[in-house]
Amino acid sequence: MGITTRVKGDVNGKKPFNFSLFWDKYGTFFILAIIVAIFGSLSSEYFLTTNNITQIFVQSSVTVLIGMGEFFAILVAGIDLSVGAILALSGMVTAKLMLAGVDPFFAALIGGVLVGGALGAINGCLVNWTGLHPFIITLGTNAIFRGITLVISDANSVYGFSFDFVNFFAASVLGVPVPVIFSLIVAVILWFLTTRMRLGRNIYALGGNKNSAFYSGIDVKFHILGGVYHLRHLRGTGGRGFYCATRRRRTLSRNGF
Repeated sequence: MGITTRVKGDVNGKKPFNFSLFWDKYGTFFILAIIVAIFGSLSSEYFLTTNNITQIFVQSSVTVLIGMGEFFAILVAGIDLSVGAILALSGMVTAKLMLAGVDPFFAALIGGVLVGGALGAINGCLVNWTGLHPFIITLGTNAIFRGITLVISDANSVYGFSFDFVNFFAASVLGVPVPVIFSLIVAVILWFLTTRMRLGRNIYALGGNKNSAFYSGIDVKFHILGGVYHLRHLRGTGGRGFYCATRRRRTLSRNGF
């Protein structure tokens, strides 16, 4: 006598929506949004206005870019204390290039991104070939990069950018500010990289166990250097967005960041 087992599920192989799993994954964000909305609305009647919400997204776009970059450092079980220093130095270099007459301003932006990438490569190489913990490495490079920023700027703020530059990053597309659009594009790219490409899976494996990843055939040093290098590119880009919003470059910007 046979026993027949009835299997529940969609015949097409699609899993039914599970609210518990959805809430476990995204519930924290909804709770945080509710708390911010409640306390913000109680503090000021203008908090939930369209203009204020737009400004919050614009100001947060730089932090989002830096956070997505730091995401890679955390994935490989590392830490980075030179976030603000790299942001300040790459931004200051971009500002100096623009004031020196580099045209169009996109060329100066690319120059700043390359500087951020070079600083990231320095940190990555030191972590790979000295064997020291990233906490120690980035603690030292943080002071060095901050000092270089003070030297090239004479400890003064830099301002006087072209109107084309300021207007470009102050513009909106269908009511959405350009910095917000750029942050969303980068977020989609990183989502695809970490969930749909081998590089992202390898970086996740490094964060779990570097020895296991090494014996699985993953080039540990290459991925650490590549992840950190990519991280600095994001920071350099975030630096550009920061002084676009402030319209000047401050020497001590992102101090303690």
